[in-house]
Amino acid sequence: MKKTLPKFKNEDAEREFWADHDSTEFIDWRSRRRVTLPNLKPSSQTISLRLPKPMLDRLKLLANKRDVPYQSLLKMFVAERLTAEFEKMDSKESRS
Repeated sequence: MKKTLPKFKNEDAEREFWADHDSTEFIDWRSRRRVTLPNLKPSSQTISLRLPKPMLDRLKLLANKRDVPYQSLLKMFVAERLTAEFEKMDSKESRS
């Protein structure tokens, strides 16, 4: 007999719950069914970005050496920099 899955107040509460619990206590994975989500929309947005040609060439060269698409590498670089900038902002605010 599987346990009853609790109702969660929000996503954070659910995230905390699953950090400490195993889904096999609540879900019988043997009775699973494949689900299709036809109306699922991509969570990314297309933008236009102009880069100097030498910079783009260097980005493509680096991406090729890492065996990743250059747009994926650019997203990784932007994500890393955003994280660093927000951490810097947070540490300045906590010192104030």
